[in-house]
Amino acid sequence: MSRIVMGIESSCDETGVGLVRLHDDGTVELLADEVASSVEQHARFGGVVPEVASRAHLEAMVPTARRAFDTAGLELSDVDAIAVTAGPGLAGALLVGVSAAKAYAAALDVPLYGVNHLAGHIAVDTLQHGPLPAPCLALLVSGGHTQLLRVDDIAGKITEIGSTVDDAAGEAYDKVARLLDLPYPGGPPIDKAAKNGDPRAIAFPRGMTGPRDAPFDFSFSGLKTAVARWVEAAERRGDPIPVDNVAASFQEAVADVLTAKAVRAATESGIGTLVISGGVAANSRLSSLAAERCEAAGIELRVPRPRLCTDNGAMIAALGAHVVAAGCTPSSLDFSANPALPVSTVSI
Repeated sequence: MSRIVMGIESSCDETGVGLVRLHDDGTVELLADEVASSVEQHARFGGVVPEVASRAHLEAMVPTARRAFDTAGLELSDVDAIAVTAGPGLAGALLVGVSAAKAYAAALDVPLYGVNHLAGHIAVDTLQHGPLPAPCLALLVSGGHTQLLRVDDIAGKITEIGSTVDDAAGEAYDKVARLLDLPYPGGPPIDKAAKNGDPRAIAFPRGMTGPRDAPFDFSFSGLKTAVARWVEAAERRGDPIPVDNVAASFQEAVADVLTAKAVRAATESGIGTLVISGGVAANSRLSSLAAERCEAAGIELRVPRPRLCTDNGAMIAALGAHVVAAGCTPSSLDFSANPALPVSTVSI
């Protein structure tokens, strides 16, 4: 008999509630994916304010859940299991989701699974492209994380093989957008401006690509600083800032490093499938360059549609469904959120 899994996500500035159906053959069907974002409340600060995010989750949690059940045409009593983001993320924001999930699980007397936000970004791809090959390689790129992950079992074995040593790619986008007087969050406006610019106009550096650098780690702090120095020099000369060219050249540097390292990691590991997910996966240049390089290397590329790339409850429901299917032990009702939960811990 198929089972209904509810997923709750509240790690940062999106309150997400998703509902999926786990079929007997292990496939997972998306039934509802409702999100309430507080991004506009953070825009004037140029970044996420944890206290504001936590308050927004409190206000949005129940209405978002109601919309999800209305969309799916289900009742609370139809739920067979609940999954919730236990970490990583903002401590206060996580606690709102975890508390809500515990309340629902206790009231419905169903098993509860505290799961990893990062693993959720990988699991969400199964809602669009079906089961993940084992092993596969995942490039997770978001505002807070830039990681290369080997996935042997989405429900239990994920190994980090590379990570950023400073700024995440999405964080660099936000900071460069601020330099160019573009709106927050920086990803979409930089992507839009870059379409009208020349990616070869400015030779920005490619961080962590030297012969002595860790082959699968990333660094974007130097790139961000290089953009700042270039803009400052142009301003001192009294030159107008060519926003489109700066955006295109910056974006090319990011996409070049991300895709080159991901394809190299897959090739050297003998892995034939690359999944790119996280908010930055929606970037047009990253996806197009990854497609070019994966095709040339004979690697299958899987990128979820943009709605699934950003934080949402569907990805947590999907991961929960895989954890349920694998027969993992449910979490106890006294587990705590862990803002620094390592990606190797898929469920707690």
